[in-house]
Amino acid sequence: MFTKIPPTYLIIGSTVLALFMGTLALIVRSKAANRPVTIKKIVLPPLFMSTGALMFIFKEFRVPPVQILEAVIVGMLFSIILIKTTNFEFRNEDIFMKRSKAFVFILLGLLIIRLVGKLVLSSTIDIGELGGMFWILAFGMIVPWRIAMLIKFNKLTKEKGVRI
Repeated sequence: MFTKIPPTYLIIGSTVLALFMGTLALIVRSKAANRPVTIKKIVLPPLFMSTGALMFIFKEFRVPPVQILEAVIVGMLFSIILIKTTNFEFRNEDIFMKRSKAFVFILLGLLIIRLVGKLVLSSTIDIGELGGMFWILAFGMIVPWRIAMLIKFNKLTKEKGVRI
C-alpha cells in the first residue's frame, strides 16, 4: 500500500498531520471548557476513536503483541497526567471542567513526546506499523482518562444531588 511513497514523505506528512490534529485538539479542548460537561461528551470521544481500529484490517498497520502491550502501557502512563489535571466544578446548576493552566502545556508536551518518539522509531519500525502503535497508544491514553472523568463526574453529581 505504501510501497510507492518514499518513507521520508510519509514521515513528514504524518508529522505535519499530527501537529495539525494536536493544534485542533487544543482549540477544541479550550472551547469545551466553556460548555457544561455531560456523560455523552465524556463517553463519545473514545467510541468515535474506536473506529480507527479498522486500520488493523490492513496488514501494513498490524502490530506484534509485545508492541501492543508497550503502546498500551505508555498510553496508560500518559493518561495519568491527564487524569490528575482534569477536574470538574459545579457552576450555575451545571458541571464544567475546571480550567487548568497546565493542561495546554501537558497536551503540547504529550504531542512533542509523541512526535519525537515517532521520528526516532520511524528509522527502525515500518511507518504503517508505527501508525498502528501510536493509535494504540492514543487509545490506551484516552480510555483510562475518560473512565476517570466519568467517575469524577458521577461523584460530583451525587455530591451535589444533580440529575443527569
